[in-house]
Amino acid sequence: MAVTVDVTISEEVAAADDEVPKPASIQSWASAACLENVENDAFISILVSSPEQSRELNRQYRDKDKPTNVLSFPMQLPDEVGVHMLGDIVLCAAVIDAEARSQSKAESAHWAHMVVHGMLHLQGYDHIDNDEAEEMEKLEIQILQTLGIGNPYE
Repeated sequence: MAVTVDVTISEEVAAADDEVPKPASIQSWASAACLENVENDAFISILVSSPEQSRELNRQYRDKDKPTNVLSFPMQLPDEVGVHMLGDIVLCAAVIDAEARSQSKAESAHWAHMVVHGMLHLQGYDHIDNDEAEEMEKLEIQILQTLGIGNPYE
């Protein structure tokens, strides 16, 4: 299965000249986290957003009036469509960078973690209860290790 990842950097982020990983890096992190076994190609759309965009989406879809690091919007299309669209991920550049600094993490490693985290959400993983969180964190650690990135929870 091939994974196609479309990365869009919002005009606000591009104009702010924020430090954003290259689309090729984001695409490789997303591809590494695609665990689904499907016969057709899988498609993912990723938007690198401003805090204002993230805040609006977080308010609209999660009733939380603040920007957040990553939002995932899984998509289920009927099989007869013939396209396997995993869904959309929204990454807030300013939040991810601020978290990396406050947690003393390499920015690229934290970006990779947020992409992997979002991809797992698209594939049905969650962290609502402790068992689910433990399973999701274990997968994140394994995927990040394949990318040469250490455990983000240490």
